[in-house]
Amino acid sequence: MRPDEGEVLLVDKPAGWTSFDVVNKLRRAYGGLKMGHAGTLDPGATGLLILCTGRKRKDIDSFMGLEKEYAAEMRLGIRTPSFDMETEVTEASGIDGISEEQVLRVMGEFVGAVQQVPPMWSAVKVGGKRLYTLARKGMEVERPSREVQIVSIQPGRMDLPDVAFSVVCSKGTYIRTLVHDIGERLGCGATMTALRRTRIGPYRVEDAQSVPQHVERALALRTA
Repeated sequence: MRPDEGEVLLVDKPAGWTSFDVVNKLRRAYGGLKMGHAGTLDPGATGLLILCTGRKRKDIDSFMGLEKEYAAEMRLGIRTPSFDMETEVTEASGIDGISEEQVLRVMGEFVGAVQQVPPMWSAVKVGGKRLYTLARKGMEVERPSREVQIVSIQPGRMDLPDVAFSVVCSKGTYIRTLVHDIGERLGCGATMTALRRTRIGPYRVEDAQSVPQHVERALALRTA
């Protein structure tokens, strides 16, 4: 393969890395090869990240439009500004009176077409500025809602206040917003505590390689 032809790289992103961190690391490993990613993962999230190199970068939009699947965990009874554990807990409340049956029922109510308001702690632009830039300054602005599709929500381990579940959804879906909205409908609040992207269209995280594995492969190709 000639470098300019490009290829699709499946990466298992580690926690603590931004999607841009992964791109920059592998770009250097591949000797400055042009590349981009198809669908951002938050720093605290792990899982499948698709990178396109060379001429394959023209296919990025088609990858971004594919259905996504996630494994997630949430904790009921707490709220944070970012809807995940990247920011401090600002509210805590009891969950007395909330049963597993109620949680399952409310989760099921979000399957289908739903309106989501992007969280302030996100890369969405409003008025030409990234929302997280404004959030870091303590500002909150009006954000237009947008329709997303929640194809399915499958509950997993449930040990209240902690709930594990999997979600299949359309592009543009914020799982932490979904968690926040579930918590609001339950009346106790909820925050996402873990997120792993397991699938993008036909591509699965089981077929991805870690960042060190990709670096090793890149160095082998450059020295071959």
